[in-house]
Amino acid sequence: MRKLIAEHSSARLYSRRDPFTTLARSIVGQQISVKAAQSVWERLLAVVGNGPQDTRSPLSVEGVLVLSVEQIRSAGLSARKADYLLDLAKHFHEGAVHVSQWEGMDDEAIIDELVDIRGIGRWTAEMFLIFHLMRPNVLPLDDLGLIKGISQNYFSGEPVSRAEARDIAEAWAPYRTVGTWYLWRSLDPVPSEY
Repeated sequence: MRKLIAEHSSARLYSRRDPFTTLARSIVGQQISVKAAQSVWERLLAVVGNGPQDTRSPLSVEGVLVLSVEQIRSAGLSARKADYLLDLAKHFHEGAVHVSQWEGMDDEAIIDELVDIRGIGRWTAEMFLIFHLMRPNVLPLDDLGLIKGISQNYFSGEPVSRAEARDIAEAWAPYRTVGTWYLWRSLDPVPSEY
């Protein structure tokens, strides 16, 4: 880990989005390339009414709620992802997510709240904890990049089980997010953005 930190010391993790936008972007980006996700995101913003110059501005809950599934699909999203976005907007609109309380909640309580939203699983909730809430001790054991990074940096490329990954990461606690971040950087020096 010391070597990775030295090699990637200029890399930083920043939270840049509001919670609804962060989660919406993660739904849009599921199972497609980063480039394709950005293209679909820009089309979705246009459908909602944000101009091209607004690609970094927050997505409005109300802006999504007034759209039909067909309108959302016109941005290039599947019917399932359109439903997921509407369910996400509904949860935010109805106060089913407790954004103002998240700072005082533990990670597992936030994960439990988020996985109640269709289209958000544990991995997405953990990415939210890392990239939006900047939680310091998240270990996303379902993340292929983390497992590959541990394999390459600790086991000479040999396959690694989740239990072995968990054991390695115990040494990083209470900063397992930091260890995960540097292992991601060892695979791809350009940080992902949510």
